[in-house]
Amino acid sequence: MAEPVGRFAVGDRVRVRLFDPEGHTRAPRYVRGHVGEVVGQRGVHPLPDAVVAGEDPEPTAVRAVRFDAAALWGSGEHSVTVDLWEDYLEPAGPGREGPRSTDLRDDDRELDG
Repeated sequence: MAEPVGRFAVGDRVRVRLFDPEGHTRAPRYVRGHVGEVVGQRGVHPLPDAVVAGEDPEPTAVRAVRFDAAALWGSGEHSVTVDLWEDYLEPAGPGREGPRSTDLRDDDRELDG
C-alpha cells in the first residue's frame, strides 16, 4: 500500500510541536517537544482539533511515531509509538532529544485556534 502524500516518510526524525491549546488536541502532552522516528503511516484523516471546533478541514497524513521511553520519562528501555497528525510535527535536526523551550511561537500552523 502506498503511503499518503505528506511531509514525512518512514525513517524521518520528527519533533512534536510544543504547544498548549485551550481546546481539544490528539497530541499527548508527554510527547510534545520530543523527537521521534516515523515508523508507519495511518492514512489521511481530518485533524480532530479542527473538527471539534466546527471546521471542515482537509484530511492530512497521520504518522506512527516511535519515541524512546527514556527520552520521554527519564528511564525505560522500551519504546512508545503514538499516531500523530502531520500538523503536530516538524522536521528534527540532529542533536538534543528533549523539548526545546523555544518551540512556543506564533506561526501559521498554530493549533490552538
